[in-house]
Amino acid sequence: MANPNVKSVFLHLRLPFSLFLLPVFLFAVATVPQLNIANAIVVFIVLHLFTYPASNGYNSYFDKDEGSIALIKNPPKVNYALYLTSVSLEWFGVLLALFVNWQFCVGVIFYNFLSKAYSHPSVRLKKYAIISFLVVFIFQGAFIYYMSFFAISNFNFGFSGDVFLAGLICSCLIGATYPLTQIYQHEEDGRRGDKTLSMKLGYKGSFIFSGLLFLFGTVLMFIYWKNNHNHKNFWIFIACGLPVIVFFVFWLTAVWKDQTAANFKNMMRMTLISSSAMLIYFSWLCFFA
Repeated sequence: MANPNVKSVFLHLRLPFSLFLLPVFLFAVATVPQLNIANAIVVFIVLHLFTYPASNGYNSYFDKDEGSIALIKNPPKVNYALYLTSVSLEWFGVLLALFVNWQFCVGVIFYNFLSKAYSHPSVRLKKYAIISFLVVFIFQGAFIYYMSFFAISNFNFGFSGDVFLAGLICSCLIGATYPLTQIYQHEEDGRRGDKTLSMKLGYKGSFIFSGLLFLFGTVLMFIYWKNNHNHKNFWIFIACGLPVIVFFVFWLTAVWKDQTAANFKNMMRMTLISSSAMLIYFSWLCFFA
């Protein structure tokens, strides 16, 4: 029989969640002028097998959610083994990052610091709607793109307008999903004293905000590929995004009629559809474009 503590730790690390953030890394791989394959492999391992799971576990340990959380409908109680595992994964990732370069290692340490500040009770950035949004918007989006881009480059190509624009696109796509992942947790977040962006915006406001940010990201995507004289890549993005738009409109309409539709089940549907669509698009860019 499996040890329940081990099972709890494994579930709270939410390893599949790393796939949802993989498009940012893939965009960096697809757009870097000269790829260092060895570094790319190490960066992938550091971020997706160590850093992100460590962050998930650490946040779960201090959140101690009793209701559904992303990827876990009925989360088991957390235990100290989760804390030790999260910290161990975090520092294994930092040590491995040194095999790329010291700049990437410092970036990983800084990301880990902000991840802890997001949920640790002594700071708990999650209590502040705008600050917590900006942390996710910047550091799961543009920051990871820039950090990955320069870590996997064979040479230092400098910080060009295209690089800046690509990072901003990543932030918009990450940020667009953020309020919708919180929309079913208003009651539990309120009990903990957290003031999430979705709580501030309300049910309808969360959808309006997410829709506008996705639209802005789409416009930036058009500008990016127009600047690179490759409109085909933009239209494939639109094609991949159509299922996302269809379900978004369906869910928005349902919530407009009945707020109980802002639930975990629909949130997971939205997350899986949008993540799959973006994963398909950026994988195509990386391997076939």
